[in-house]
Amino acid sequence: MSRDGAPLEHGLDGLPATGERTAPGLPHEEYWFARHLVAYHWSAQRLSSHGVVVDAGAGEGYGPSLLPGRLRLAVDYDRATCAHMRAHYPTIAPVTANLAALPIADESVDAVVTLQVLEHIWNPLGFLAEARRILRAGGRLLLTTPNRLTFSPGLGRGEKPANPFHVEEFDAEQVRSLLKQAGFADIGVFGLHHGPRLQEWESTHGSLVAAQVTAMTTGKWSVELGDMVSSVTAADFEFSGEVQTAQDLVAQGVA
Repeated sequence: MSRDGAPLEHGLDGLPATGERTAPGLPHEEYWFARHLVAYHWSAQRLSSHGVVVDAGAGEGYGPSLLPGRLRLAVDYDRATCAHMRAHYPTIAPVTANLAALPIADESVDAVVTLQVLEHIWNPLGFLAEARRILRAGGRLLLTTPNRLTFSPGLGRGEKPANPFHVEEFDAEQVRSLLKQAGFADIGVFGLHHGPRLQEWESTHGSLVAAQVTAMTTGKWSVELGDMVSSVTAADFEFSGEVQTAQDLVAQGVA
């Protein structure tokens, strides 16, 4: 949805549906879209309408369009994705760049938002150091990443995830350590969890994430799974300080 609650319906609109990015308007992607969307809503509540905001790894573009700011830079490495953002989201400024070397001046922005991106980065510490470099003193980093302990149960630290788009997945202690090494202060890490409706479904049917992975792999969606996934909204998720069982880790740090 847009910030005023209106639905975003164009979907990928020509961008390849590789599974690496999600977008509004895709019925079998509604769970993942909502899981991203709630993090953007959380981020928006922590930003000023007067600031300069960078969305690092902006993807399809719906996310940075939801953030407040007098200037919203949406950085992505893919030229076609940036062209898509330019066509559909005129209020943001797409920037084609590698996140390892942001073409942004030192201490020139007020916030860096990077949601579900860290797990895709070959050098996560280098990326976070870049985010720290471009932030003004007192500027804020807002970050989410899948919790390795629940996203890939049994996967050890540093092991290659099964998801072909993920380089590495992290636990809360690793995220906190990376932010500290990159020079951030006032670091907080907490969790994004399934709310009561999703928990109730899982009590009968088992893991909703695992069911979707199986359905996407086999192409076979049960009626129950399809109905649930297509009905998920941001309201089906909640935040808490418990990180071990969280679906996503949510972190913030101050420059």
